[in-house]
Amino acid sequence: MTEKELLYLEDAVGHEKNIISICDFTINNLEDKNLISFIEEESNKHTQILNNLVNKLGDKVNE
Repeated sequence: MTEKELLYLEDAVGHEKNIISICDFTINNLEDKNLISFIEEESNKHTQILNNLVNKLGDKVNE
């Protein structure tokens, strides 16, 4: 993997962390249970994406 590709993955990790942070903030400021549930699902999706990216980075570092 090239350095540019690694930098792209690092940026993607940062973006996913930001999305999760926004979801957490939003959940803490909502009262509608349906909206909270929806945002929690989105947060879980982005947490999974983040975990996949981190695993990819770890795999590349260990090669």
